[in-house]
Amino acid sequence: MMKAYRNIILLAGTATLLGAASPALARFGSHPRRLEVNGRLFNQEHRINAGVRDGQLTHQEAHQLRADDRGIYREERQMAKLDNGHITRADQRALNQQENATSKDIYNDRHN
Repeated sequence: MMKAYRNIILLAGTATLLGAASPALARFGSHPRRLEVNGRLFNQEHRINAGVRDGQLTHQEAHQLRADDRGIYREERQMAKLDNGHITRADQRALNQQENATSKDIYNDRHN
């Protein structure tokens, strides 16, 4: 009886944990390559916001950088749509190259 009760508690805890994590997974997709690409976009957004807060970026520069990131995110979603919610390694490489260019732009805009 005690073992069955413990299993019910574990099952309820797991369901609660998965329920809390599901909005994040739904937004970024759950495939590791998608998580990596979208995690970088998320970090870049924080860098842009920090640059605006610190006065290193103008609002116009931030607007352009965010537009670049939105384009990458839109492209990632389109690629995933074509492959049943996944992106291929080639897709990931292409997106990472675009993110590298935007990351360099963020750095250059914040340090000039």
